Amino acid sequence: MNARLDLLQPYPFAKLRTLLANATPPNPELAPINLSIGEPKHSTPALIEDAIKNNIAGLSAYPPTKGDAGLRQAISNWIARRYDIPAPDIETQVLPCSGSREALFSFTQTIVNGGPNSLVLCPNPFYQIYEGATLLAGSTPYFLNADPAKNFGSNWASITADVWEKVELVFVCSPSNPAGNVMPLEEWNTLYELSDRYGFVIASDECYSEIYFDSKPVGALQAAHLLGRGNYKNVICFSSLSKRSNVPGMRSGFVAGDASLIEKFLLYRTYHGAALSPVYSAASIVAWNDETHVEQNRALYKAKFDAVYPILSRVLDVKMPEASFYLWAGTPMADDEFTLRLFEQAHVTVLPGSYLAREAHGINPGKNRIRIALVAPIEQCIEGAERIARFISNHA
Repeated sequence: MNARLDLLQPYPFAKLRTLLANATPPNPELAPINLSIGEPKHSTPALIEDAIKNNIAGLSAYPPTKGDAGLRQAISNWIARRYDIPAPDIETQVLPCSGSREALFSFTQTIVNGGPNSLVLCPNPFYQIYEGATLLAGSTPYFLNADPAKNFGSNWASITADVWEKVELVFVCSPSNPAGNVMPLEEWNTLYELSDRYGFVIASDECYSEIYFDSKPVGALQAAHLLGRGNYKNVICFSSLSKRSNVPGMRSGFVAGDASLIEKFLLYRTYHGAALSPVYSAASIVAWNDETHVEQNRALYKAKFDAVYPILSRVLDVKMPEASFYLWAGTPMADDEFTLRLFEQAHVTVLPGSYLAREAHGINPGKNRIRIALVAPIEQCIEGAERIARFISNHA
């Protein structure tokens, strides 16, 4: 048995279930409202459902590991349109994958050599896959705590040279989970210069890139192009249709960037056995080629934030995110206590912020914060926000 499996901590939602297992049952007259899990709940667009039905015969064929050429072209074209950059080479710079989660994990196994001096830099709070992938690759996570003074962004200058010299891989999440902040171009420039100096690879998780409210978030490849780094040296971006197109069950995404890294990742995946079904490839082509449903999806989220934020901002320490579908809110008591009592008294479920982070450098940056996912129908989101406000008022 791989002993490193014992290093994995319980997933945040497993910890949440444990927290609520012995809760006092809520008032049965209050319908449950779950704002804890970041799973899209909007309807899957009909054009994607139709594409699946019309290509069901694809189930009779093995999918190519490299992915369907038509899908790679659709992805390349989307990247060029979305980020106003030259279309990546579909033979060397684009690779479809079974969602960004699978790709983030397996890419880490490809890149990291591991060993006692190996570090992988992770934001903190973070998506738990970063930590699990790091540990199972034989490396050690080095957590960079979110800096409230930088809108919960990263303070790269706080990392010393002796740490950078051990770093093999850096995870970036922009727009971030959970705070929804977007990394600006000047920070990309700093990170790229550090990569040039120390040789680490950058894995940019961009699965929330299409849920924004004002400006389009800058992506890793776009930043590289703007900074004159058109070969994308040591840079790979990860994206997905799950949140953009409301198809989390389809598990369809892509990686794109440095051709030399893509080549090695393809070799790994040839043995790993992860490839996208021809049925979902056909549906993915349709999804990447259409922006109308994405604009409609974005409008639904904006309406929810417009309705909910004024309610919660009066009672919680919370700011509007630049992107994503989360509110990252401070709590008037310990985050796990707040979550438990809110569930018991208001039948609303949120996620304790400390469950999304690790104690590092003396603090847990998720402590006394909660993540609120506005994925439910707008009526439920509003009702949930009003219950949270009443709960806080009753305990003021």
